[in-house]
Amino acid sequence: MAERLPELNALLAGHVPLPREFFDRPAPEVAPDLLGRVLAHATPEGLVAVRLTEVEAYAGERDPGSHAYRGMTARNAVMYGPPGHVYVYFTYGMHWCMNLVCEAPGTAAAVLVRAGEVVFGLDLARARRPAARTDRDLARGPARLCQVLGIDRSLNGADACDAGPLYVLDGPAGSRPSPDRVARGPRVGVVGAPDLPWRFWISGEPTVSDYRPAKPRAKAR
Repeated sequence: MAERLPELNALLAGHVPLPREFFDRPAPEVAPDLLGRVLAHATPEGLVAVRLTEVEAYAGERDPGSHAYRGMTARNAVMYGPPGHVYVYFTYGMHWCMNLVCEAPGTAAAVLVRAGEVVFGLDLARARRPAARTDRDLARGPARLCQVLGIDRSLNGADACDAGPLYVLDGPAGSRPSPDRVARGPRVGVVGAPDLPWRFWISGEPTVSDYRPAKPRAKAR
């Protein structure tokens, strides 16, 4: 965007984007630290910002649940790049999902942003998700979160630590959960390493998505 939206300037005046060093750590360490942070995306339509309430960690080639478990492909190449960049993928032939790349280049670790509370741009978020029954459902799930933020393939590889249009911010005072409110458990719908407790969420938050275990694949006849 040639010029920043006035509302983005106001948001950035009060909240500092997270530095690259924040993401240069193992994904299971970064993931719980993202809870309560604010993910903001400025588009020509306007600005929407979401306070993150649920995330999942993936550890690249060390993790059977990761897209990078079998090595680099054209699809997952961004995961092998510098930390703080955005990995966006298409799933079920209809949804976008977004990850924040972690660790040093070559490791392919990332954190999937699963759910959050819309804290800015509520009218635009509602317009993007007209099927949402309540505001708590606007960004309740990774595909819904991407929809309200206006995230698609064009953001794949974007640097969330640089000059936008996507930012991960420190969040307002008091937005970070206390340690006793950070819950953890198995990741949603993951076949590889299904019991690994790398899903983190803020306990008691109504925007957290429902847990669903992976369904075993039917054996070929």
